[in-house]
Amino acid sequence: MRILDRYILSRFLYNFLSSFVILMFIFIFQTIWLFIDDFAGKGLDMGIIGKFFFYMMPSLTEKVLPLTVLLASILTFGTLAENYEFAAMKASGISLQRSMLSLIIFMIGLGGVTFYFANSVIPASEQKIYNMRRNIAKVKPAAAIEKGVFSDFEGMSIKVDEKYGEKDRFLKNVIIHQKTPTNVNSTVIKAKTGELISSEDSELIQLVLRDGHYYRDMDKKKSTEKRKYPFAKSNFEIYRMNIEIPEMEQDLEEENVSNREKMKNVSRLIKDMDSIEKDNKRIVQAFSKNIVYRMGGFIPLSPKDTAATEKMNLLRQKEASSKSMTTTAVDTNTVQNKEAAQIDSVTQTSNVIKSEEKTAPKEIISLFKDWQKVQVMNSAKNSVSNIMTSIEGKKQELNKRYEIHRRHIFSLHEKYALALSCIILFFVGAPLGAIIRKGGIGLPMVIAILLFLVYYFLGVFAENYSYKGNIHPIIGAWLSSMVMLPLGVYLTRQATADQGMMNFGNVIDFFKKLFSKKDKTEEE
Repeated sequence: MRILDRYILSRFLYNFLSSFVILMFIFIFQTIWLFIDDFAGKGLDMGIIGKFFFYMMPSLTEKVLPLTVLLASILTFGTLAENYEFAAMKASGISLQRSMLSLIIFMIGLGGVTFYFANSVIPASEQKIYNMRRNIAKVKPAAAIEKGVFSDFEGMSIKVDEKYGEKDRFLKNVIIHQKTPTNVNSTVIKAKTGELISSEDSELIQLVLRDGHYYRDMDKKKSTEKRKYPFAKSNFEIYRMNIEIPEMEQDLEEENVSNREKMKNVSRLIKDMDSIEKDNKRIVQAFSKNIVYRMGGFIPLSPKDTAATEKMNLLRQKEASSKSMTTTAVDTNTVQNKEAAQIDSVTQTSNVIKSEEKTAPKEIISLFKDWQKVQVMNSAKNSVSNIMTSIEGKKQELNKRYEIHRRHIFSLHEKYALALSCIILFFVGAPLGAIIRKGGIGLPMVIAILLFLVYYFLGVFAENYSYKGNIHPIIGAWLSSMVMLPLGVYLTRQATADQGMMNFGNVIDFFKKLFSKKDKTEEE
């Protein structure tokens, strides 16, 4: 049995390594095709470009490894079934599960290695890639500016309709949004043309804009000054902006950003998830209190008029005391007259209160004059409008913060799902290869690619939906594996029983029995 285990394991490793190398090259060329516009003609050294794609390889492993496991298992067991080696094993009393034992142990070890890779190597490579792209944008600014979209560039967002000329240094229809240190968009610059001028001897790059407009919101401490000078606006023929950039090419690998979810391991993700959740709750509570106070909530109510109640209580006490003091020499008529006077005063007070309640207006606005009503209504309308504007702005901010929290949850569970997906896809591919009984690159490759596309697109859709909050991030991270798990169980069961993927005879017999039952019930 050890010889057989070594034989199956060696065949699987040969298919696994060869498939991994071929698929990795295919995905690397796909990546080159995606980034060719960003790097071609930008004056970057081949060493820098080579390092960038080398750092991309661990990230591509997330896509290559599941497809490799699926393809290698189909190729291995399809070839064994095609050469009747499985028939010989079954004739010797060796079941499918026993023949898969060595590979199951290997896949469990591969799952552990994959988790370590996803927890340590991939975050480091993501950090290298992000910082290198960010620093390439500093050293080679033309590479950071994309056509038709806003691109972050040295503290501002820039959009151009067209880039042309040597190294794409000429720009057309430029729109620039400059932000303050508090990340507020305060300045807008529009120009018909622009030019990026740089020199190897200088640490500055000059952006020359021609024939445009300049707009800026004035930041004043006093509201009266802001009403006098709310903004500044001007037209220009030539406007020059000097931007400082790194001098040495070695700065391309400077690591200065490491706060994205893809760059974090499990321990840091758990820690940051708790802190982000606490910050979100604190911000929501503080904002809700602010809105409630602005709406006039929690204002203490004026105390009720309790004079009548106090007089009534005092009268009752005197009545009780008068009954107990029968032996006193006080004149009964005088006491009764005083009590009657007190009762009259209480009833008069209650009648006044009731009359005031009857004459009170149902709407407060009716207490004001016509010209005052207009002012009150306008003031209320402006107050509500300001509150709604604040709520909409805070809603967008909170949606971004909630999305960051969801991204962290998805990234955490994705690391576990990637390790388990290798084992699940093995139990999909191995029995499928034994069922189709076909080796080689033809049919197994087609089936493996189709299954992988289902697995991959389910993961992509689930990731996008979980980021937007349409589904829970945990479900999004595990959706592809949860879909493939029942398929793997079903195929393993069918291959163990030496049956095909679907027994059409049983299906036909089922429908025959169903229609025969209907006919009998109709006859009865």
